[in-house]
Amino acid sequence: VKVQVEFNPSRVGSYRLLGYEKRMLRKEDFNDDRVDAGEIGAGHTVTALYEVVPSGAAGSLDMPPVDPLKYQAPNPNMTSFSRFSEEMLTVKLRYKKPDGDKSGLVERTVMDDGKQFAHASADFQFAAAVAEFGMILRDSPHKGTGTLGAVLEWAQQSKGRDESGYRAGFLELARKARGLTKG
Repeated sequence: VKVQVEFNPSRVGSYRLLGYEKRMLRKEDFNDDRVDAGEIGAGHTVTALYEVVPSGAAGSLDMPPVDPLKYQAPNPNMTSFSRFSEEMLTVKLRYKKPDGDKSGLVERTVMDDGKQFAHASADFQFAAAVAEFGMILRDSPHKGTGTLGAVLEWAQQSKGRDESGYRAGFLELARKARGLTKG
């Protein structure tokens, strides 16, 4: 499976993929069926989270400001619709069947609904808590002002039914980590 995400520059000023730093695929390899990427078994899922800074917002993920390019050729594919649309990003996914050599392509557009984090789905909020936990444990320079207390709050509020018990297990792990840092 290969995934490629393209952000609409009229909506997204900067972005950063959380995790997967060692699994990046060169853009030239996305359409090349000779280059394999990650494998996903039947019934498994993969989650990728991006930190996104809206266009025009202050702060662009620790990156210095860059002047617009003077000789940049206009993009003929960027219509006036693209500049003013609610489209935030397009996701392209290439996959091969277990016995196949030629990949198939699925493409989906994600709209910017302007939803605040507090109104995001419980699954998204829980995934964000897990991602923040990882950044805190790694002492990532991108953890910002994240705390284990905030991780526990987000995870507890978004735990849901948790039929498998994995979310409860994560909460216990986060509590233990917080206990270790207080001692």
